[in-house]
Amino acid sequence: MPATPAKRINMKINPAKYLREVRQEISKVTWPTKKETFTSAGIVILVVTIAAIILMIIDQTFASLIRLILG
Repeated sequence: MPATPAKRINMKINPAKYLREVRQEISKVTWPTKKETFTSAGIVILVVTIAAIILMIIDQTFASLIRLILG
């Protein structure tokens, strides 16, 4: 048992207040433009493709070495 009991937080949920606060926070968000979104997505796809090719080459190299060693 813990030395001191945890304090209970007494929060009543008010859906209207919650939605107002969510709306305020969303209005603070700086959303990317369509061009920025497509550019970022293109970069991600390119980096993932390059990483996959590099990992494939490494995998094939190790597989060849193992086949060579084991005969």
